[in-house]
Amino acid sequence: MRHLSGQEMKPFIISVVVIMLIASAASLPFVLNAGFGQAPQGAEKSRVEASPNYRDGVFNNQLPTPGFTSDKNMLVAWWEFLTVKRENARPAQPLPMVATDLANIPLQEDVTVWLGHSSWYLQLAGKRILIDPVFSSYAAPFSFLNKAFAGDYPWHAKNMPEIDLLIISHDHYDHLDYATIKALIPKVKRAVVPLGVGSHLRYWGMNEERVTEADWQEQVEISPSLSVHVLPARHFSGRGIKRNQTLWASFMFVTPQRKIYYSGDSGYGPHFKAIGQQFGFVDVAILENGQYDQDWRYIHMHPEETAQAAVDLHAAAVLPGHSGRFVLAKHTWDDPYKRLAQASKGKAYRLLTPMQGEQVELANRTQQFRAWWE
Repeated sequence: MRHLSGQEMKPFIISVVVIMLIASAASLPFVLNAGFGQAPQGAEKSRVEASPNYRDGVFNNQLPTPGFTSDKNMLVAWWEFLTVKRENARPAQPLPMVATDLANIPLQEDVTVWLGHSSWYLQLAGKRILIDPVFSSYAAPFSFLNKAFAGDYPWHAKNMPEIDLLIISHDHYDHLDYATIKALIPKVKRAVVPLGVGSHLRYWGMNEERVTEADWQEQVEISPSLSVHVLPARHFSGRGIKRNQTLWASFMFVTPQRKIYYSGDSGYGPHFKAIGQQFGFVDVAILENGQYDQDWRYIHMHPEETAQAAVDLHAAAVLPGHSGRFVLAKHTWDDPYKRLAQASKGKAYRLLTPMQGEQVELANRTQQFRAWWE
């Protein structure tokens, strides 16, 4: 490791002190805040340990995936990320959205609706599916951290219809929100989650029989006309100090009429091409496109990699997510849309860019949306 310059030393020392203070008090918030969840225990832990993707006490990606890739000292880089003000990180005005009443969408229609960031409502084969819902105004263990963009957010657990299937891709706070899940539990008939993530749901009050945990390459039958395939992603997990005690995943939803893919959080990797070969084609790929940086380039895709992932998947259409509601990276709020739109020129897929709340008709191969971020 290189030596720190005098200019770097001050923030380094401050960062060390802050981290030590946090570490010394770490037990208190874990006791007081149920939102941290609970790691797998007992029989749940035994199943986790039996997974071929679990080695040396943690879940592993398919190929080496360092989380931090900067040549800076990690503490210095984190200090800069937390303290340096960045222009246009948040929109100056509330983003446009359509306050769609999800409960009134005819159930026979196959549609998806972006609810901001990585939250999606999906109707397939007569089933109502909710993916990574975060209805809180923050994406963090405490409400004063990581506040959402300004504006009235219209979707909450109280106005959700009954949910046939809850999908959680991994246990990070911007995908698995304690307050949202607690409020949704009476409405959720079944949840399908990666190995270990069910421990959080059960700890928060969801009945054991409603939770299905699956490893990569396992298939879950939801109905005679809908199956869910749990597939690899390139990321990491953890809600506290210890990482990778639960699995992260992407998902393929398969009906007799169509295949819908959801990437969850994932850096670019060969798993996209493998999934494309496994399933032949994808009607719509919902792909992460935001919160990227060269300092963590293997765990989130840059927009140009999102475009390549769509090609690898043989996707007919692409829906970008993981942006539009929270600031988790150093890029401007609109950079993901500008760069993906540019990278998608000349590609075989259609780039679909609905506003939050606009219905995407999955059977409609001509539907278009405006560049609302301009």
